[in-house]
Amino acid sequence: QVQLMESGGGSVQAGGSLRLSCAASGYTSRFGFMGWFRQAPGKEREGVSVIGRSSGRTVYADSVKGRFTISRDSANDTLYLQMNSLKPEDTAMYYCALDPGSALSLSPSRYNYWGQGTQVTVSS
Repeated sequence: QVQLMESGGGSVQAGGSLRLSCAASGYTSRFGFMGWFRQAPGKEREGVSVIGRSSGRTVYADSVKGRFTISRDSANDTLYLQMNSLKPEDTAMYYCALDPGSALSLSPSRYNYWGQGTQVTVSS
């Protein structure tokens, strides 16, 4: 049984920072990629950033490049997302997810294990 638990969300003003965490448990070694996704009200879920669990390679959505940094603590199987220079348009529920596939991808449809999400609200 695989479980993902996100934490670290909250409410901040524009320009502020937050650090999200996602603790993974269970048989996760078969998953090659782990990533962050977000969904704002009335919008589709979108990929934010993904990291290869072995390679450490990363990919970012254009909208967050230069502001967000994904990282992973392999010893504790925990994923992080450092979010700086937050904007109101970053407001969304943020989810972490695992992908058993073989290629780095921001497409949510590839991911088959999801956490419950953590809310991020950025006010102007």
